[in-house]
Amino acid sequence: MTHQQTLFVRDHCLCLATQRAARSLSRRFDEAFRPFGITSGQFSLMNALNRPEPPSVGSVAQLLAMDRTTLTANIKPLERDGLVRPAVDAADRRVRRLALTDQGRTILAQAMPVWIAVHGAIDAELAGQGDLRAGLAALA
Repeated sequence: MTHQQTLFVRDHCLCLATQRAARSLSRRFDEAFRPFGITSGQFSLMNALNRPEPPSVGSVAQLLAMDRTTLTANIKPLERDGLVRPAVDAADRRVRRLALTDQGRTILAQAMPVWIAVHGAIDAELAGQGDLRAGLAALA
């Protein structure tokens, strides 16, 4: 492979471009959520748990496009910090459910206005760049 090919991949690879953009967005939201003691990934995970009935680990993993092992590893710090509580399903003891604690709901509610503000700023920066969300949804 030539150096020219390497440069071509660098400049045209959609996977690389989305990975770089995802890292940049994560850093931006991580900084915004720092006062709440959570990361952008933890915000997304807590948001996925914000349901009337506690969801199963499997359904959350599917929603977040994660394998169950990765999800379980990501839940552990939230459990340790008292933001998420696991429970065994009453109807099927093989199923684990995940619920936000009162403290978790409070943190999520406090972080939401920050999420809205940061998203608004990013949307303003992307104005005129096409419909990014539609393109990403088409790929997912």
